[in-house]
Amino acid sequence: MARPGLRAMTSDLRNRLLVLLVLPLAVLVLVSATLDFRSADDAALQHDQRLLRLLPALADSVVAGSSAGAGPLLLLAPSVEEFLRRSGPYTAFSVRTVGGDLLLGEDWVQGPLPRTAAAEFHSMEFGGVTYRVAAQRGQTDAGELVVALADGSDSRQQWLQQLVLRVLLPNLLLVAAAGVAIHWAVGRAFKPLVDLANKVERRSARDLNPIDVASSPQEVRPLVHALNHLFDLVRAQMDSQRRFVADAAHQLRTPLAGLQAQVEAWALLARSGGKERNFDEKWHPAPIQQAQAAITLGVDEIEKLRAATRRTSQLAHQLLALSRADARSIDAAAMQRVDLKELCEVALELHLDAAAAKAMDLGLETQPVHATGHDWLLRELLSNLVDNAIKYAPIGGRVTIRCGRTTVRGALRAYLEVEDDGPGIAASEYARVLQRFYRIPGTAGEGTGLGLPIADEIARAHGSTLQLMRGAAQRGLLVRMLFAPEPAAPAETAKNAVGE
Repeated sequence: MARPGLRAMTSDLRNRLLVLLVLPLAVLVLVSATLDFRSADDAALQHDQRLLRLLPALADSVVAGSSAGAGPLLLLAPSVEEFLRRSGPYTAFSVRTVGGDLLLGEDWVQGPLPRTAAAEFHSMEFGGVTYRVAAQRGQTDAGELVVALADGSDSRQQWLQQLVLRVLLPNLLLVAAAGVAIHWAVGRAFKPLVDLANKVERRSARDLNPIDVASSPQEVRPLVHALNHLFDLVRAQMDSQRRFVADAAHQLRTPLAGLQAQVEAWALLARSGGKERNFDEKWHPAPIQQAQAAITLGVDEIEKLRAATRRTSQLAHQLLALSRADARSIDAAAMQRVDLKELCEVALELHLDAAAAKAMDLGLETQPVHATGHDWLLRELLSNLVDNAIKYAPIGGRVTIRCGRTTVRGALRAYLEVEDDGPGIAASEYARVLQRFYRIPGTAGEGTGLGLPIADEIARAHGSTLQLMRGAAQRGLLVRMLFAPEPAAPAETAKNAVGE
């Protein structure tokens, strides 16, 4: 059964199609009626001209009677006789005195009597037919009389009836037929879509297998392709999440196991130290050297415990940052104007202590520049890049944080970058170090392989990617993120160009 939303959409489409068809038909009716009226008006004018030409001939057809007191006689002129014969029952004439008395013809052919010699026209209805009547007052062989001709074949007089029979009625029938056809056609056309909707609705939430395109009707195949593409994206997202959870569990297992081992070792030391102390106090006093060794061993275990805790905490933070930085879960509408110079200054302050602990030169080279992005994500990106540089650069090394604008293919683009003078990364490893949890074999120090992948994920969320390259003098590593080009006012562009 079709869902209410799909049923409402089908009904709405029917109504729209009906309106879209009725409106053009109504316009066609009006145009047709206008053309018919103009055609009838032209034909009526020709009829009036014809009646006007026949009135003098009708007046010449009236002759005086042969005897005194006899009424006038009618000897029809050929043109009048032809007119009366051709039009048959839809024509008539009358001859009256100037006072209105009927002398010859039909009594119903009447109307206002002309008071001048100019012909006058009027319409009248008789026997269900509308007649056009032309009357004229003039001299005849029998004296001054009023002659009139009536014509019932005038198309303008029949125009209203013709409009109903020839225009309105057929078009109303056409509209009714179109309504029935639309109702049937839309239902028929939407049947494949309704069947597809029912098929998708009956699916389980875990069923992301593609719909068989070959078995789908031709009309809905583009929609089926789109749905299959969506299923692929959702399946890829779910696979990514599953891999992420599996990798996270694997990475957390190692530091947690180490933490547990350190805690158990410390507990065992405490228990053994207590027993030994009781034994020594009772029988043999413990030498000072043994006590100092125990204290030293305890301090070492505490340091290892603290390091393991710190590493676990950092890994949990990085995993959370990686999950939040997933480009597919970022709402692009939340982007704002970000001050990159201020961002770099904050990053410098946050990492000064870590740099000082390794006697490193942590520098800043910035220009006033803004970019569109997520402020908190860009902070995370810069923090990961700086932390990575400090971690792998040698003691006494140099790390520089930069921001500014550069011209790429004629477009001015903002950038963030971090450069160090450490061991660097081979060009063949650039793509692999951006993969989650990957560490270059033989890399010294502790790490999770998440710093650069997190930064790359954040760059992707901003429509960019990380650029890895050699640092100055082909030493160390330079990591750069380029922002999308933004239109700038001519004055601002010129100012920035001068500044650079």
